[in-house]
This record gives sequence, structure tokens and C-alpha cells, in this order.
Amino acid sequence: MATSDLGRGVEEDAEIAAAIRYALGHWCALVSFPNDGHIEIDNNAAERALRAAALGRKNYLFAGSDSGGERAAAIYSLIGTAKLNGLDPEAYLREVLQRIADYPINRIQEVLPWKLPPQPATEGPSS
Repeated sequence: MATSDLGRGVEEDAEIAAAIRYALGHWCALVSFPNDGHIEIDNNAAERALRAAALGRKNYLFAGSDSGGERAAAIYSLIGTAKLNGLDPEAYLREVLQRIADYPINRIQEVLPWKLPPQPATEGPSS
């Protein structure tokens, strides 16, 4: 069956017809992923990566002020950087907050996420 025959016999305004037109319009992309191992079958990884930004955008509305939004952005940035460096964000922030009060400002770069060894994510409180 030719790809041009796929929509025959379906009413033009039916939802299935719209789905078939969409698939045919993206046919080259649809059939290219089996031939190239670098192409993902879906975009779930990209959507997961952008989810934090989308949630953050909603949360920024409740920051209360520009300075509150800047503080929230700094915290989100630290959490994201900790994740990218293989750290459990909660454990990392707990460690930094415990050390920061008495820590010399000229050595603050020592507690940045990329300076600490990676830690496995914790499963929660142990009993």
C-alpha cells in the first residue's frame, strides 16, 4: 500500500484523518530513526530536562519580588548544577548550609558542586 493511499476511505474531518495527515507530513522524520542510531524514537529526555524550567516558571510568579525571584533562581541553579555533577541535591545543600556560616569567603569555591566528589542519591531516612 502506498503512503498516499493511507487516508482513503476516511472522512476528511475525522480525527483519524488528522492523525494520518500529521504522520504523512512527518514521514521523513518518522522513518529516519531506525537508520541512525543517534536519533531518539521520542523526545522524552528533552521534555524531562525542560520540565524543571516549566515548573520553575510557575513558581517564579510566587517569588514575591524581584529579589525573591533572583534568590529562587540561584537556588534552582545550585540544585541543577548539583544534579549535573552527580550529587544528591538535598544532601549537597544540607552539607553546604551546615558549613557556610563559618566558612571563609575566600575559599567558597571549594564547596561548589563540581569541586565535590559525586555521591549516590539517598533513598530517604534510614530506620
